Amino acid sequence: MNKRYFTIGMAGHIDHGKTTLTKALTNVDTDRLKEEKERNISIELGFAPLFEDDEIQISVVDVPGHERFIRQMIAGVAGIDLVVLVVAADEGVMPQTREHLEILKFLGVKNGIVAITKIDRVDEELIEIVKEDIFDELQNTVFEQAPFVLVDSLSHKGVEELKTDIIDTLKAQEMRDVRGAFRLPIDQVFTVKGQGTVVRGTVYEGSIEEGQVLTILPKGLHVRARQIQVHHLQVQHAFAGQRAAINLSGVTKEELERGDVLVSSEHFIVTKTIDVAMQVVSDLDYIVKQRMPIKCHIGTSEVMGRIVFFDRNTIETENDEVLCQLRLDEEIVTKRGDRFILRRPTPTETIGGGWVIEPRGEKYKFGYRTIEQLEQKKVGTAKERIIAALVEAKSLSLHELIKRTSLSEESLLTELTSSEFVLIHKKEYTMQSIMETLLEEFTDRISYHHTQHSMKPGINKAELLHHLQKDFPKTLLEYVLDYGVERDLLSKNGQFVALHNFIPHVPKNWQKRTENMLSKLKQDGFQVRYLADYFKDDGIPDYLVNDIKHFLEEEEKIVSLDGQYYWHGEVFQEAVTRLKSETTSAFDIGIAKQILGLSRKLMIPFLEKLDQLQLTVREENKRFWK
Repeated sequence: MNKRYFTIGMAGHIDHGKTTLTKALTNVDTDRLKEEKERNISIELGFAPLFEDDEIQISVVDVPGHERFIRQMIAGVAGIDLVVLVVAADEGVMPQTREHLEILKFLGVKNGIVAITKIDRVDEELIEIVKEDIFDELQNTVFEQAPFVLVDSLSHKGVEELKTDIIDTLKAQEMRDVRGAFRLPIDQVFTVKGQGTVVRGTVYEGSIEEGQVLTILPKGLHVRARQIQVHHLQVQHAFAGQRAAINLSGVTKEELERGDVLVSSEHFIVTKTIDVAMQVVSDLDYIVKQRMPIKCHIGTSEVMGRIVFFDRNTIETENDEVLCQLRLDEEIVTKRGDRFILRRPTPTETIGGGWVIEPRGEKYKFGYRTIEQLEQKKVGTAKERIIAALVEAKSLSLHELIKRTSLSEESLLTELTSSEFVLIHKKEYTMQSIMETLLEEFTDRISYHHTQHSMKPGINKAELLHHLQKDFPKTLLEYVLDYGVERDLLSKNGQFVALHNFIPHVPKNWQKRTENMLSKLKQDGFQVRYLADYFKDDGIPDYLVNDIKHFLEEEEKIVSLDGQYYWHGEVFQEAVTRLKSETTSAFDIGIAKQILGLSRKLMIPFLEKLDQLQLTVREENKRFWK
């Protein structure tokens, strides 16, 4: 897949023009709610398409700037690839600007552009002062090299320049991982009349396709993606970096909430205790105390919990990372490397943020031994590095593993002797758990195909592999397919793949009528009516007729004479046997009519069918048995 997908965010203080600038860039008003219009502030996340060509697609999210709506701001920014920091020329850097900067740092957003808005309201001298103010504020942050663009959203000054800067920056940037397992933290749940439950969010990683079976974590609900939309357009797939709305079957709106996560793999961990590396904000208003209540924002989740230190009891100010643990009141979905924000519930303030070292935290003793243990986890053992690389890429050669893990060949080969790892075709390594997950994906897809197409011998192998090649290397797919056959879970028949014990059959709710139809056809012997009349008599709908007819032919339960007249398979075999037993090596149409008593309209198609099946060879007016 050559096309790349990105989501950018607008961040900054309330009333500094984020929504107006978004509208100037996209021609979309992202203030959707009535109360947003009345109060002139953004409460919910607003999304709009910014740019698309053959190479790249960019969406923009306008995140709320008001302090009371910081929760939505964190949920929106958590999935973005680039931020436009909006600062009004008539006010400069404000408290919310600083807080947004801290949050962006903790969430690991590395690319940024500064947009100084409302430039038509002030003179050039004040603009220079504001630029210096922003420049000073950005020192020692990831945005200290960020370009500045002067814009006025109403007159459109600088808007095209800003848009060009965004596009150029993202074209030079790597997109998120589309080969990994699909993950979409849900930030909105709603219903559409006649469609049912819809969830919306930014695809963090992987990709999704229409019809795919997914899981809602941490609830463990199994659903199917009935329909996918990106910017109100129905699509077959959505990829990492895109904003997507997904119509789900198998779940109600009341069963879901913001913070739930839609995933395609069982590898994602549900947990309430996480080991983390945290940094605190530069200007704490209050001391952070041992086991104090915190509100943790991770993905789109907002969960209460407590912070547990192992080498201190308080933090007043700290520039370095602090290794500690979060013990949460509710389960979340996370993995190593995920970013989070911590806020004090009351009095409200952002405390800090960081990244997840270990999603499956345990209870540790207070002391430096625990800190040493967490330091080792932070760096990652050789085995953990290999697992992380394989979870992301699914299978890798030894050379690729050396590059990704920075381990020596000797260290790698020592670790790879573990039964957790599997060598594929003496070329690439994968994990047993990845193979089991892929095998489960195979069986789910094949099972679904059987329910939808019960009369077919299985799913076409090329079709099955095509749908999964975006997530898994083809060598791994082929290997696991053979692995499933060896374990008697799957079977291969030519180009078709099926579950091991699957037998093609007419759909169960039409089996009885089909049996009745066949019985009547058999009873009529040689003197049959049009086959369509038999289907009609038994109430088999037109949309099923061709499929059932083709299936019955494949199973040799019916034999076509001329495409309209069909005999029951046993009747056809009876005619062949009788004619062969009562003729010599050669016979003509007259002899055949005497033996079978058929009219010409059925006799000729029957004899031509014998030729077609290569049971006979016609030479002038005679036929010879082969």
